[in-house]
Amino acid sequence: MTKTIELERGVEIAGARVMTLTMREPTVDDQIIAGETKGGSALQEVTLLANLCEVAPADIRRLAMRDYVKLQKAYAAFL
Repeated sequence: MTKTIELERGVEIAGARVMTLTMREPTVDDQIIAGETKGGSALQEVTLLANLCEVAPADIRRLAMRDYVKLQKAYAAFL
């Protein structure tokens, strides 16, 4: 199962402006990998969302907060 998230501001990834991200359903392994990330819960969440959207954590960090909240809501809908 996947969810497509429409971004309001978008983000530049590999030189192209991206206005949607596709998030796959999380697994237990995704949670374990995120939990092993050093730097606190915010960085763990960024790592988790990046992994689920198959982009680099740096790409997620460049999102506008309104788009980041959309990713958080999409993730919560899987749970």
